[in-house]
Amino acid sequence: MRLYRVILPVPDTEAGARFYARLFGQEGERIAENRHYFDCGIVVAVVGPGGRATEHPMPDYCYFAVEDLEQALARAREAGATIEKEIDTYPWGERSFYVRDPWGNPLCFVDDSTLFTGGRFVP
Repeated sequence: MRLYRVILPVPDTEAGARFYARLFGQEGERIAENRHYFDCGIVVAVVGPGGRATEHPMPDYCYFAVEDLEQALARAREAGATIEKEIDTYPWGERSFYVRDPWGNPLCFVDDSTLFTGGRFVP
C-alpha cells in the first residue's frame, strides 16, 4: 500500500493553481475544471468547488521535503503564503518552516537532508 494523492481544498481552482505553481516552482497540469495536479513525488491535487474537496482548510499540516529550504521559503513569500514560523531546527533534527496558503491550508517544508522518518529519537 502507498499514498499517491493528497487533496488541497481551495475555493477557486484557478487562483489555487496559480498560487501552488509559484510555490512549487512548476506549472502542474489541469485535470478537470476544478482539479489541478502537481507532481511532488505523490500527486498534490488542488481541488476547487464541486470536486469532492471540503470547503474548509485541511485540519493539520501537509509536509513537503525540499532540497533547498531557503529557495522554498523565498517561493512561499513570493507566492503570498502566510509565514507562520521561519526556518528553524527542531530537537529531532529536522530543519523546516511553516506557512499557510491564502485559504488557510497549513503546510510545512522540510530540508530533505534532515528528514526524521521514525526510529528512536534521543534528545
